[in-house]
Amino acid sequence: MDKAKDKEIMTAKEVAEYLNLHPLTVHKYAREGKIPAFKIGTDWRFHKKYIERWIKEKLASNVQGKERRRTLLEN
Repeated sequence: MDKAKDKEIMTAKEVAEYLNLHPLTVHKYAREGKIPAFKIGTDWRFHKKYIERWIKEKLASNVQGKERRRTLLEN
């Protein structure tokens, strides 16, 4: 059973498994503010609903970028 699917607050390791990324990449994104995260002491934590929202925003921006490129190529 995938523990990350059932948890509201996730660790960097769980987010890495959920997103199929290396844990160091998740830490880097958190430090750089590229992924929604917060710290408890020295440990990063991630709220699942904000991770899911971040994924949807990334997907939407990718689609918009493709549409813009397509428009530029057509003109």
